[in-house]
Amino acid sequence: MDNRAGEMETFIKVVEHGSFSMAGRDLHMSPSAVSKLVTRIEDRLETRLLVRSTRKLQLTPEGELYLHRARTILDQIDETDRLVAGGGQITPRGKLSINASIAFSEVFIIPVLPKFMQQYPDIELDLTQTDGIVDLLEERADIAIRSGALPDSNLMARKLLETRRMIVAAPSYLARHGTPQTPTDLPDHNCLRFNFIKGRNFWPFTDPDTGHQFDQTINGQFHGNSGPLVKEMCISGIGIARIGAFHVRDAIERGELVEILPEWTRTDIETVHAVWAGHAHLATRIRAFIDFLAENMKTANRSE
Repeated sequence: MDNRAGEMETFIKVVEHGSFSMAGRDLHMSPSAVSKLVTRIEDRLETRLLVRSTRKLQLTPEGELYLHRARTILDQIDETDRLVAGGGQITPRGKLSINASIAFSEVFIIPVLPKFMQQYPDIELDLTQTDGIVDLLEERADIAIRSGALPDSNLMARKLLETRRMIVAAPSYLARHGTPQTPTDLPDHNCLRFNFIKGRNFWPFTDPDTGHQFDQTINGQFHGNSGPLVKEMCISGIGIARIGAFHVRDAIERGELVEILPEWTRTDIETVHAVWAGHAHLATRIRAFIDFLAENMKTANRSE
């Protein structure tokens, strides 16, 4: 019988390292042996899994499906071994890679990480903070925390939070430039934007009298790549920003920021999800973190 699990492990290493030679070094195999093994998988499946070029390896849609299912199967094999060895009990273990926005991490993840790591000492946690949209495969992330509507994909998701986006400014800015009374006043103000949202030069609003939804064009002299950066520029009095309520509530309570146009943004709701690649069956380390985060967010009563 052929060693399907070994083939899957080799294929995963190739994708993770992005090359046959580095995967071979990790697996103590020659690059040609690794390449032949991947070719053997493709021949058996009668489909291309990887597009090879001189610069990098690119997964095909079939390759992505094979990768996701291979990871799931190997996780299940590992869990089965540990279940039997542990007398029917599975302790979550292994490396867990998480990718989350900086603001979400600061408010919801970092404060509870010590508790999680004490509760699950066999999990090696790897947290990356970024406000850009990441590819789970390229970033080798088990879980990503994403805000906004999810595009159609083979990613699984669990809703963690619904938050309203707020338009805010520092009292010092409003004292110098006046307070916008309607969204149509915003083009005359310095609106702070995120540079990872390509081409986004508008903010959404809903007319409180008619319920009409529309986008208002904005302008501004500053673009930032993270929520905390845009928030701090806003607090400094540079301009007006549109930021998640959970991120600016403390600044509003301290008087550093003031919400403006609240009646126009009541329906500006953004959903935050935990997403992961592949199958509904989760490795215990992934399920443990998602369940732990969701429960701590609920008990913290920080959702909008």
